[in-house]
Amino acid sequence: MTSAGQAIGAIVASEVLEASGLTGTTEAQDGNATQAGLAERSRQAVWHPCTQMAALAANPVVPIVAADGPWLIGEGGMRWFDGISSWWTCLLGHRHPDVVAALHQQLDTLDHVMLAGLTHEPAVLLAEALVARTGGALPHVSFASDGSSALEIALKQSAHAWQRRGLPDKHRFVCLADSYHGETLGALGVTDQGVFSRQYHSLLRGALVVEGPDNMRAAAAGWDSEEEAVRAAARLEELLTAQAAQVAAIVLEPLLQGAGGMRLYHPRFLREVRQICDRHQVHWIADEIATGCGRTGTFFAVEQAGVWPDLICLSKGLSGGMLPLSVTLSSADLFAAFLGEQLTDGFLHSHSFSGNPLACRAAVATLQVLQREDVLARIPQRASWIRQGMADLPDHPGISGWRQLGMVWAFEMRGGVAAARAVQVEARQRGLWIRPLGATVYLMPPFLLDEPTCRWLGATLRQAVEAVGHGSVGGGGLADVRTPPVAATPDEVRIA
Repeated sequence: MTSAGQAIGAIVASEVLEASGLTGTTEAQDGNATQAGLAERSRQAVWHPCTQMAALAANPVVPIVAADGPWLIGEGGMRWFDGISSWWTCLLGHRHPDVVAALHQQLDTLDHVMLAGLTHEPAVLLAEALVARTGGALPHVSFASDGSSALEIALKQSAHAWQRRGLPDKHRFVCLADSYHGETLGALGVTDQGVFSRQYHSLLRGALVVEGPDNMRAAAAGWDSEEEAVRAAARLEELLTAQAAQVAAIVLEPLLQGAGGMRLYHPRFLREVRQICDRHQVHWIADEIATGCGRTGTFFAVEQAGVWPDLICLSKGLSGGMLPLSVTLSSADLFAAFLGEQLTDGFLHSHSFSGNPLACRAAVATLQVLQREDVLARIPQRASWIRQGMADLPDHPGISGWRQLGMVWAFEMRGGVAAARAVQVEARQRGLWIRPLGATVYLMPPFLLDEPTCRWLGATLRQAVEAVGHGSVGGGGLADVRTPPVAATPDEVRIA
C-alpha cells in the first residue's frame, strides 16, 4: 500500500473507531451516544450468521449491552431470559463468578502460547479431566476453537488412521438423514441439511446417508422407541455390509439430533452402532458438541448407552459459553496409528489458538462448578420445576411431538414455521428469548436456575403458545431455518 493509501486508511479507521465509541472521547463515553442506532450500525457492518441480511431492516437484531446469569440485558434495561443458552453454550448462565474469577487469574499469568513444542497447565488440566470423564476409554485430546473444527479433526484422524494401517480406500463417511455437524467443508460434507449445503455441492465430498431412529416417527407408526432403534440399526448394518470397505467412520449426534429438529432416539441405537462398527472395521465419531457437558442429563450422552465411540467431539458448553473452545477425544488405538520415526508419520493438524490458556481455564472452572455443585444430579429436579410451569402445554391442540431429555424440551407447531415464529415474538414480548428451528419450538436453558425461575420459564413458554393458538398465523421474528427430512435409502450417496 502507498503512503497516501495508508494515510487515507488511517483517517477512515479513526472515523470508524470514533463512531463506534472506541476512541475514549467524551462522546464515546456517553452511553446513549455509544448505543444509539447500534442495531442499524450492526446491519451495515456485521454479516450476521444464519441470517438473511435483507430482512434486518424490517426485523432488526436486538442490541445486548450486558448479561447476568440466565438474563440478557438490552438497551434501556430490557431483560430477556436466554432460553436457548446463546446457541446452547452458556451452561452455567452468563458471567458465572467462579469462571470470571478464573479468567482474571489466568490473565495475570498467561494469555496465550502455541501448543506445538510448548504446553501449559490449563490445557493439561482440561485434557486430564475430560479423559477421566471417559474412564480412560478416550485418553488423548486434541484442541480447536469451535465445533466444526473439532469435527474436521475427527474426520481427518479417522481417514488418516486407516491409511496408516494400509487401508487407504476407507475414506468415506456415513451420516444420519437430516443431520447437522457444522459449516466447514468437511463437517458440511456430513451434514444432511440442504439449506446449508446445496449451494456448496461442488466443493463437498458426498456422504453415505442412512435414515436414523426417531421417536416421533416410531410413535406415529405404532411401535416403541427401542424397536425404532433396532430398525435404524438394521439399515446401517445393510449399508455397511455393502460399503464398509470404503467407509472410515459414521458420524452421529448421540440421543438427540439438535439442528435436525431436536429429534430424540433410544440409547439402544448407540449400542447397536458400536457392535456394527466393530464388525465392519468402521470408526464411530460421536458429535457431542450439542449433547455433551450434561445437556442430556449425563456428561456425555453416550454414557446412557454404556458404550464408548472411537472419537468424541465437544464444544459449545465446554467453556461455560465464555470463550471459543472445542476438543476431540481419541482412542488409544487410533492415537497409536500415528506413532512413528518421522514427523510425517504424525497427525500434522494445528490451529493458531489450539488449547488457548484462557479458554482452557474457563473450561476447567466450568467443570469444577459442575462437580462441586453436583449440577448434573440436580437436573431432574430443575426439569421437573420447568415442566410444572408448563402445566398442560403438552396437550395444547396447536402443538405436536412433545419431547424432553435432560435440559431440552421441544415440540412442533401445527401451524408450521409461521406459527413457530409467532411464538418467538410472543415469548420475546414476555421476556423470553428463543429461536425456533423451522416449526420446532425448543428450550435449552442454562442449568443453574432456582425454582421460581424454572416455573416462570415453563409458564412463559406456555403463555406464548396460548397467545398464538393453533392456526397457521403470520408473525415477525427470524427463526433458524432447516429443511424437512428427506428419506434416504441405505446405498444412497447424496448431499441434500
